[in-house]
Amino acid sequence: MNAAVPDPLAGYRIETEPFYQPAGNEVALYESAYVHRMPLILKGPTGCGKTRFVEYMAWKLGRPLVTLACNEDMTASDLIGRYLLDAQGTAWHDGPLTLAVRHGGICYLDEVVEARQDTTVVIHPLTDARRMLPLDKKGELVRAHPDFQLVVSYNPGYQSSAKDMKPSTRQRFAALAFDYPEAGIEASIVAHESGIALALAAQLVSIAHCSRALKQRGLDEGVSTRMLIYAGVLIRDGVSPQDSCEMTMTRGLTDDPDMARALQGFVEAQFG
Repeated sequence: MNAAVPDPLAGYRIETEPFYQPAGNEVALYESAYVHRMPLILKGPTGCGKTRFVEYMAWKLGRPLVTLACNEDMTASDLIGRYLLDAQGTAWHDGPLTLAVRHGGICYLDEVVEARQDTTVVIHPLTDARRMLPLDKKGELVRAHPDFQLVVSYNPGYQSSAKDMKPSTRQRFAALAFDYPEAGIEASIVAHESGIALALAAQLVSIAHCSRALKQRGLDEGVSTRMLIYAGVLIRDGVSPQDSCEMTMTRGLTDDPDMARALQGFVEAQFG
């Protein structure tokens, strides 16, 4: 009897349900898109829950999730693979994108516009009716597994014309728009993730809402849900709310003294 074939994506499977609180109908929309393995763009500000959402959907659908944090040094070989020397000589090693394509994972390219445009064009044949990945260096054409899906994310608020997604790429995807949740939902998320009381979480959310009003008026971004969770964790562990907020929010968002004072003013308004 043959031994079971190892699962090449075993390390990418999410065994425990990630906590995710829907803010709208995004779960149902994703499920509808996945039925057709439709490529998706998740658009929204930093720290609003895009990555957690993908993790939750991969768990819910029972699919492995291969995540890559894109950057300007990423090459096509980092995505698809390369020849490497090993004990037997030179051998081809699949990159993370190729692994997902071959074996039916969800591949998530986080902040995709941070990668060079000449790198991201390798995804084009995967995002139309062809659903294939050419490995030119290997002379192989990999046809996507029936369960493969490509998901990318980016933050439109940070993008300049030099770092925007090319229309030829953007039009290959359906899109889901994300933003910070409404105050009640965001407070419940912060309370759950940090372990603090709901009332205290609501105070932190109030600070975040004030900071977000300063976007493009001195701040590139306001306080994210992620920052609120960091603050909550420190408060839970005994750090004062003022020090927690200064450490996780004010110093994380700005080096400008006037803007820092404004942010600390929002903290003082909540915590005295």
